[in-house]
Amino acid sequence: MPELPEVETTRRGIAPHLIGRRIASVTLRRSDLRWPIPREITELLPGQRIDEVERRAKYLLLHTHAGSALIHLGMTGVLRVLPPDVPPGTHDHFDFALEPLQGERARLLRFTDPRRFGCLLWQAPGTVHELLADLGPEPLTDAFDGDLLWQRSRGRKAAVKLFLMDNAIVVGVGNIYASEALFAAGIDPRRPAGSVSRARHQRLAGEVKRILAWAIERGGTTLRDFLNPDGAPGYFFRELFVYGRDGEPCKVCGSAIRQQVIGQRSTFWCPKCQK
Repeated sequence: MPELPEVETTRRGIAPHLIGRRIASVTLRRSDLRWPIPREITELLPGQRIDEVERRAKYLLLHTHAGSALIHLGMTGVLRVLPPDVPPGTHDHFDFALEPLQGERARLLRFTDPRRFGCLLWQAPGTVHELLADLGPEPLTDAFDGDLLWQRSRGRKAAVKLFLMDNAIVVGVGNIYASEALFAAGIDPRRPAGSVSRARHQRLAGEVKRILAWAIERGGTTLRDFLNPDGAPGYFFRELFVYGRDGEPCKVCGSAIRQQVIGQRSTFWCPKCQK
């Protein structure tokens, strides 16, 4: 599943082609994805100018005066900006045709999702969609730090990795980057969150910020299906220290990386480097 760096890479890739352009028309090739596509998408979005492309957690919002198209990539979704004459494929579920600015060629924004776990929803002006209403702070902002982690973790018996992946605590720290941040901070992912000291939470928050920022610059991990909007793969997968490396030697100490399912997600750690 695309995680925060992949979604942010997508936002940065499509935003220059969308901001300031009007949506000439909307083509839906099915009426639903993960959820039914609301009628506002076809009734209110055409003719609107895209004023901003925002990322909130792993959601993308195309803001217009009439409201915002809310998009989630799901597990295999990809957004690309293409010439209008590119024929759609079997898994191309919707197009937003874009009116060109003066001197530009026409383009369309196309969403491709073989598994259909993505979504296309609507957020009315002046409201916050229910999917976004209870989210925690963005990890790359000043609102997220070690003090917040320490305060929120008091009395928590859940594994610190599950705590870090809780979107009510902080958004967008998915399975891959939680494993990598905990390794960098030297924290065993199985430890109860409430047993981690304030100082170690400070280090963990710093590693979350560092790793996510670096992954964004490297284009994300591009595991399996995800590709950048330009069709090029990301390269952060080459930087992974523990994720997906079960049984391989730790790049720091040489111990065998271990794997265990925690909260229905595969978790990877080094038994020597992480305590």
